Amino acid sequence: MTERKPPGISFETWADRQIREAEERGEFANLPGAGKPLKDEHRPYNEQWWVERKMRDENLSYLPPSLALRKEADEARAALARARSETEVREIVEGINAKIREAIKHPPEGPPHRLVPFDLERALDEWRAARDNG
Repeated sequence: MTERKPPGISFETWADRQIREAEERGEFANLPGAGKPLKDEHRPYNEQWWVERKMRDENLSYLPPSLALRKEADEARAALARARSETEVREIVEGINAKIREAIKHPPEGPPHRLVPFDLERALDEWRAARDNG
């Protein structure tokens, strides 16, 4: 714990002494990022810089709910191409369709999603055709 500033010593002198003693103890040696340029040094200032950095460092993202649903629908299309059985195709379509129907009944925040439920029979036909050709 840092000691309190003794009376009669100016704050600057006391702070300088604390820093010097910490350097002598090696407390500033081998800090992460030592000798490396500052990230985003040349980017324009943004008041939310710390939020953006935290999200980037932790590989997080935020999309408005309507855009997140669009992304989920795209991921469902990709999952259909990788499905290994008709049962799996049905589960994927039923799962995303339930979310799309809910979004149609109660539109989420953000731009319009413009999604319609997947056609199960069409998805199965496309899956079978891809399987027969592959």
